[in-house]
Amino acid sequence: MSKKWVYLFEEFKQAEQYALSIQSDVRGLLGGKGANLAEMAQINVPVPPGFTITTEACNVYLNSNKIFPETLWEQVRQTLRFVEAASGKNFGDPKNPLLLSCRSGAKFSMPGMMDTVLNIGLNDQTVQEMIALSGDERFVFDAYRRLIQMFGNVVTGIPDEVFEEKITEAREKAGVETDAQLTAEHWKSLSDEFKIIFKHHTHQAFPMDPYTQLEMAVEAVFKSWNGKRAVDYRNAAGISHNLGTAVTVMTMVFGNMGDDSATGVAMTRNSSTGENCIEGDYLTNAQGEDVVAGIRLTKDISKLKTEMPETYTQFQNIAQRMENHYREMQDIEFTIEKDKLWILQTRDGKRTAQAAVRIAVEMVQQGLISTEEAVMRITPEQVDFFLHPQFDLDAKAAAKTKGEFLAYGLNVSPGSACGMVAFDADLAEAWFTEEGKDVIMVRPETKPDDVHGMLAAKGILTSRGGRTSHAALVARQFGKPAVVGVSALDIDMNKRQMSIKEEIIKEGDWISIDGTFGEVYAGKLKTTVPNIKDPWLMKLLDWADGFRRLGIWTNADYPSDAKRARSYGAEGIGLCRTEHMFFEAKRLPYLHKMIMADLPVERQEALDALLPFQREDFAGLFREMDGLPVITRLIDPPLHEFLPSHEDLVNELTDLKIRLRNADTLEAVDSLLTKIKNKHRILKQVEKLRESNPMLGMRGVRLGIQIPELTIMQVRAIFEAACMVAKEGIDVHPEIMIPLTSHVNELKVQREMLEKEARKVMEEQHIEIDYKFGTMIEIPRAALTADQLAEYAEFFSFGTNDLTQTTFGVSRDDAESSFLMKYLSSKILTKNPFATIDRDGVGELMDIAVRKGRKVRPDLECGICGEHGGDPESIRICHQLGLTYVSCSPFRVPVARLAAAHAALLDRKTN
Repeated sequence: MSKKWVYLFEEFKQAEQYALSIQSDVRGLLGGKGANLAEMAQINVPVPPGFTITTEACNVYLNSNKIFPETLWEQVRQTLRFVEAASGKNFGDPKNPLLLSCRSGAKFSMPGMMDTVLNIGLNDQTVQEMIALSGDERFVFDAYRRLIQMFGNVVTGIPDEVFEEKITEAREKAGVETDAQLTAEHWKSLSDEFKIIFKHHTHQAFPMDPYTQLEMAVEAVFKSWNGKRAVDYRNAAGISHNLGTAVTVMTMVFGNMGDDSATGVAMTRNSSTGENCIEGDYLTNAQGEDVVAGIRLTKDISKLKTEMPETYTQFQNIAQRMENHYREMQDIEFTIEKDKLWILQTRDGKRTAQAAVRIAVEMVQQGLISTEEAVMRITPEQVDFFLHPQFDLDAKAAAKTKGEFLAYGLNVSPGSACGMVAFDADLAEAWFTEEGKDVIMVRPETKPDDVHGMLAAKGILTSRGGRTSHAALVARQFGKPAVVGVSALDIDMNKRQMSIKEEIIKEGDWISIDGTFGEVYAGKLKTTVPNIKDPWLMKLLDWADGFRRLGIWTNADYPSDAKRARSYGAEGIGLCRTEHMFFEAKRLPYLHKMIMADLPVERQEALDALLPFQREDFAGLFREMDGLPVITRLIDPPLHEFLPSHEDLVNELTDLKIRLRNADTLEAVDSLLTKIKNKHRILKQVEKLRESNPMLGMRGVRLGIQIPELTIMQVRAIFEAACMVAKEGIDVHPEIMIPLTSHVNELKVQREMLEKEARKVMEEQHIEIDYKFGTMIEIPRAALTADQLAEYAEFFSFGTNDLTQTTFGVSRDDAESSFLMKYLSSKILTKNPFATIDRDGVGELMDIAVRKGRKVRPDLECGICGEHGGDPESIRICHQLGLTYVSCSPFRVPVARLAAAHAALLDRKTN
């Protein structure tokens, strides 16, 4: 039996007989569009007759020097017989012609990224018969010119602008504003002109044979899988490049047959907010590409209720039935031909992060999906979007007062963005990738070829288009703020400028767009951190908390950070970096004095001055984290980091000596000599502290052993603060982390000394505090000897940034500025180990440490801190390793809560 390449929509049940995986691979074989059309046919949704050519056929074609699979066209012709019977028309028959559309349809939705050809089967003969059958010459020649235009652009690569220029000329000569006002004679004339353009560019006449048209269209769709815009989209969306695209071939139905015909695109829910109401655009007397291309001003779907009430009610019912069937918000393409409603396509609708969360929560409340499904439907990236900056309200008000508010448009993708205006995709991409500029891409309307610029841009602004336009769909897909359909915006591509009212904005000027409210401003507006207390997000994260096993802690050095993190759901502080506290202006001089001290008494004086500052810092953290653990890492960096750099000091001394030479008063000479003496003293100390490799030098536990007064002061400050706030009624749980341990004796010596000070403070304060001592695992030796360390540590915190550096034997800064990017691009490394934990190396060391440590101390608390703690893939690794918690920045806490739930649920499925 020969390979089956073609399936009728009605063959869905029969398809299972051809070794299709009933559960999963229908979509992989027929593409999302083909699978949905087949499924709709099974539930009696009005779908025009048609068939799907499989993704397997596409892959065979692409991998066989662009040769179609054997028997493919024989199967297409046989299948067409069934379509002809169902439609009552015959393909290629001049007397009763069947017209077809040819569309791409990959497993995962890629709106606008691949190619479509409509009205296949029209030629000089069938045009005349179509006129006789329909009695509408204008409709037929409009359809014919569309075929030539789309075929010319999609199949043979003729620039679309060549055709559009001719249409614009025709409108100007006729003195009309829209395409809908052009007459049958205009379209007939344009059809002839388009055939001339086709021959001029291809050196061949436009093909009149319907089967040749169909074959060339199918081939073009197959080729479009490897087109630049499709490849760029897949790279951005993380879609595999080896899936291929299916081709759906469908009987044409026409929305441009008069005022009782229409075409449109609608979502079953609001794609920006998630509100449970139909949202979309449509046009009367038009074809589908007019809606999505943004060429004509569309009408809101709500107006269809008045214009065609019975059809709207039917559409409402079908939309509800389809959403209930798929248990997901649907993006539906429809055509109304002579009051008859046809559904051309459905797919899961693209939506904003806010909408995705609300829809998932409300579908649980409606009984459509489970809480587990809701949690799994939302990605960590979507939660992260809630934390994107928004424009400061005062800044917006001030901009409006100053006349910097320019215009309103459609708020199709929320968020705020500032950037330099770029009028084409190539420039937007170049400015971003080569010069690191923030860009707002501004276009009359975007097309699939613009996707690389859209991905590079901070935001998107168009003068045309609606809520289902290409710009809106792509912006929502990739979380780009977008405002479309700004009719007041006049773009002059020749002058590379745009005007709104009297304001002229040139390419390279700064503008600000607010995709949440559909606003456009001149210049750069101040942004503010948003409040993530979205009720639907809070509900979803509450559900997520019920599934996860990992604790979610935070990295916080200041009470304000702790307060924010706790409001986001943090369950403790996994890393408080005490060195950050020293950099504040009032404290740094005392630290300098401590570092520069020649005598122990001078050093102690400086530390005594620092202690109250540290104590107050810790007291603030304990108050904010009432009842939750707070891990404080004792000073970690080498001391020279708190002093001016050697290079800066040498340059400053050189400058002072030049000024001394030119000094013209004794007072100036004395002042300069004093400064030179002080600089020499600092330089001498910097040179004394200078190390060849400071990352592996005098830092962490080594510094605490070398200068015990420093870490003793810190522990005293921590415990004095803990005792003080405990007396206020606060429930405190300090945990002291000793960093960079590599040998058990380092930890033993440091812990014994510091715990002695902690006990001393508690005795002085007449109060007992619940506390722990632990260590940071940053050195491979520490991981390998974790059983020894566990004798003196009640917790391990993996410093995965340094552990990655010491495991790979690289410096992060040097690696990322030199060879690491090449390693990633050439696939020597598949992932950046500083972004995602290296499971086979660093992860294996962590596994060894956890297992060895818990053999000695079964209740050993294990966690990670640093950037990996907020990375979803790393969080899953931490879950698999059995860690107690992950600690991340306050703004990553909501993301980590969801990622930890995903890890637990995925683990449940695999087990």
